Amino acid sequence: MMTVAPQASHRHSEKDVTMPPGADCIADSAGGLTFDITDPGPGAAAGDTHLVLRHRDGVQEVRLPLTPAADGRLRAALPSSVELPEGRWDAYAQVAGGEPQRLAPGLNDLRSLVDRVPSGARGHVAVRIPYGTKHGNLSVRSWLRAPHAEAGELRIGKAELGVRGQVYGVELTPDAYAELRVREVPETVVRAEVTRDQARFGLTVAYSGLTEGVWDLWLRPAGETGPRVRIARLLDDIADKKPIFSYPKVTLETAYGPAEAGPYYTSDNDLSVTVTPVTSPK
Repeated sequence: MMTVAPQASHRHSEKDVTMPPGADCIADSAGGLTFDITDPGPGAAAGDTHLVLRHRDGVQEVRLPLTPAADGRLRAALPSSVELPEGRWDAYAQVAGGEPQRLAPGLNDLRSLVDRVPSGARGHVAVRIPYGTKHGNLSVRSWLRAPHAEAGELRIGKAELGVRGQVYGVELTPDAYAELRVREVPETVVRAEVTRDQARFGLTVAYSGLTEGVWDLWLRPAGETGPRVRIARLLDDIADKKPIFSYPKVTLETAYGPAEAGPYYTSDNDLSVTVTPVTSPK
């Protein structure tokens, strides 16, 4: 006769579940962030407590002191003057002598990031956008571009893509032009003419000049002798544009048959164009 051993109970009461502390974030138009930890836990306010930002590379770390604020909260400030190298940064709270504890996202006030126009006086553009990860943790996406070419309006035509934008940290000269480079073979380059209006630029990408692949868009504001600047859309409150910004694709005839072409934003919010052959149904 076979007997079945009783299974251990895995039920937990609400008291057994420890919720991670949450942090509300406020962004300012200069590129700074303020973090308010809403439930720091017992003893946190009295100790040496820091907000810790750790880069996903596992090497870089930024520590910000947490000080008492209203309603029993703890507050840390990341001013725009403190550089945060480009990448994704995970947020923790750490009390002296304790292990860093991952923070959960709270309320984000990012209104100042919408239609932000940085001065570019420092020669670079700094962008920090807090967001909640798919695992329910708080992270910050940071960009530090010097110089920077901000993509604005995209115009989808029947056979071309129109791009309008503005450059920061460098002057647009009469020699300015744009480049499209195949990601897998960056030596393959197609040029596009650029129109200028002070710091604003415009360009048109003719799909007929592109072969199959992913083409990354670059601006050469001073021509061949100047910097190569990746065209991206950073100056708003959306940390990951790839799953949100969707653009129609057009079908065109090429030397290798029909293909679909259209723009998209990468996981780094850089602007690219894909050209994909259309497979005929069998």
